Amino acid sequence: MSTPRLHPPFRADHIGSLKRPVALLKRRNDFDDSKCTLEELQVVEDEAIREIVRLQRETGIKSITDGEFRRHMFFDGVFDNLEGMKFLPNANPAMLMEYVPDIAAFKATGFKGADSYICVSKLQRTKPFYIAQFESLKKLTAPEEHKNLKITMCAPEWFHLRHGPYAYNTEVYKNDDEYFADIAIAYQEEIKDLYAAGCRNIQFDDPILAYFCGDSMLSGMEERGIDHVGLLNTYIGTYNKCLEGRPTDMTIGIHLCRGNFRHGMHFSEGGYDRIAIKLFQEINVDCYYLEYDTQRAGTFEPLRFLPRNKSVVLGLVSTKSPKMENKDELVRRVYAAAEIIADGQEKRSKEEALNQICISPQCGFASHAEGNSVTEEDERAKLTLVVETARAIWSDC
Repeated sequence: MSTPRLHPPFRADHIGSLKRPVALLKRRNDFDDSKCTLEELQVVEDEAIREIVRLQRETGIKSITDGEFRRHMFFDGVFDNLEGMKFLPNANPAMLMEYVPDIAAFKATGFKGADSYICVSKLQRTKPFYIAQFESLKKLTAPEEHKNLKITMCAPEWFHLRHGPYAYNTEVYKNDDEYFADIAIAYQEEIKDLYAAGCRNIQFDDPILAYFCGDSMLSGMEERGIDHVGLLNTYIGTYNKCLEGRPTDMTIGIHLCRGNFRHGMHFSEGGYDRIAIKLFQEINVDCYYLEYDTQRAGTFEPLRFLPRNKSVVLGLVSTKSPKMENKDELVRRVYAAAEIIADGQEKRSKEEALNQICISPQCGFASHAEGNSVTEEDERAKLTLVVETARAIWSDC
């Protein structure tokens, strides 16, 4: 008998972003074109979120999100609200690091630049990042659901890797340590205020860490004389600083995204082997949402380094394709992962190992507002499959 999971992550979970309905996409376009007011947009957002909350309830998902329906991109929220950051419309490609996998992929397909942010002055959190989204979601859900509501959050190193030496003004910050020290303070403040608002479930969405699994980025950094081992340590240290003083009854997880741009385009390849020890044993989070829907993520072998006090959410169901996975095969893969964990660095029983596992889709259904090449019906079917698979394995769903 498995121990009941009374807190996130739940046996059947999801990554957060969900398909925007056509009516919402149209109204957001109207707002962007100054054809409607913010209040008129919010009316449509509220109705769409009510419906997506209903879908999550009906499929059996407990970690409820607003589908990121109030955002355009998954990483919206932090750096667009942080004082000291400058918005760069259609940023000069010369200010973007070609060794970063998504930038390299964009350039290979005729990339001409994209909106971005760089630091030009002292960074300060003068206004909340996600409090309004959380409070709005609370109003659209039942009180008994509030402790499970999940807020997805931008990774603290997001624009740093993308811009390299252009990430911040060196007259403001002499080095990475100074830059990230102020970013960490901002995250500490946000987490404290989210907790005060009732949030107990935060998920960082981080494509950056998965990039350190790939040969293309690492070789590109080496060619430019960049110490990628030291940089990864800097990013891990930044996470730990961001989480200093965080409440013990708040679940914090990291999703290692491998790319989910328009129509589900991926960027990152390579197993978790290179970073497994640092990922699982040095970052002070509770759980890891790992993409395992294709062979590009490698094997389950790195899970042998998962400590006893942490959980892993296996992203076994693809959000990139409407093709449905086989439930029996999903069950088999979960048990295979449990065997690896049980026989890992910290030996444990297979039951103990199985109790550390949850399952989910590999990524969101719409990290970008346009979403992946699946319908809302496909989305419902995929989430239902995740729940049904979990119920076939665990008795505490």
